[in-house]
This record gives sequence, structure tokens and C-alpha cells, in this order.
Amino acid sequence: MKNIKLILAGLGLLVVFSLSVTAQTNLTSLDGAKVNVEGQQGKIVVLAIGASWLPLSKDQAVITNKLAKKYAGKDVAIYFVATDSSNAKSKNYASNEDLTAFATRNKLNVSVLRDSDGAGTLKKFGVDQLPSFVVLDKNGKVAEVFGGIDPKNDATLTISQMIDKLL
Repeated sequence: MKNIKLILAGLGLLVVFSLSVTAQTNLTSLDGAKVNVEGQQGKIVVLAIGASWLPLSKDQAVITNKLAKKYAGKDVAIYFVATDSSNAKSKNYASNEDLTAFATRNKLNVSVLRDSDGAGTLKKFGVDQLPSFVVLDKNGKVAEVFGGIDPKNDATLTISQMIDKLL
């Protein structure tokens, strides 16, 4: 009986973990809209995953804006995903106002989405460093993860090549 309870408890945790990782693809924009980044059938989705407190995120914003301009009017959706915590007790906390100020300061011209626990999107898409870019194909599957940014090299070309291949 004890073994059955342990097995059931383990299965319950597995279900909860699976649901929480899946739920992370439903992110919330700063205006409260829910966005399913994997559910945009027929569109390539680019996620610029960063944090407002991270110095390299300003370079990431420049790349993100270049990509948004290049692919405007095409079947490409581009988002900035902020991994800043929404928990006020966290050292990496940022309010929606803080994130709006970050977007304004960096002239981001794409929607900013929140990863509410600060790590769900990283786990979901296998991102191991910030900032990173994730490109999803037209079926919502990961096509490529571009980890890190070298301020000396513009990653726009590399990411554009992947997007062009998928278009």
C-alpha cells in the first residue's frame, strides 16, 4: 500500500510539472493579454529571452528591433520575453512599470511578455543562458536556440538566416 501511494504521489508531481512547463507557452503581455507562443500556426515565432536587469539586454533589444523591422508584414511574430520575477520578494523582481520603462528606454518595438516565475520559458525551450533567442517554426516547434550575445558581432544575420530558411 505504501508503494502505491508513493507511485501515485510521483505521478501527481509529474503531471503538475508537465502542466506548469506547458503553461509557460501561454505568456502574459504587459497589458494583460495572454499569448500562446507555440500556438501561432503558420507563423514563425522569435522569442528574445532576456531580463531588464541584464546589461546585454540592451544589445538584445537592438537585434530584436532590427528583426522586427526586417520581417514586418511577413508571417513572423517577434516578442521580448522578460524573465524578471513577478514576485516582489525576489532579488530579480520587476513590476510591469519597470518592464515598460525598460522597453521605452531601449525603444523596443515588439510586445513584451512576462515569464511569471522567471525560469519557465528557459526550461521549456532549453535555454541555458541569458540573453538568448529562440526561433519556433510554423508548427510551434523549436527550430533553433541562439544562446548568448557577443556585443562585437551582430546576431541579426545568423537569426535572419534561420528565419529565411523557415519562411
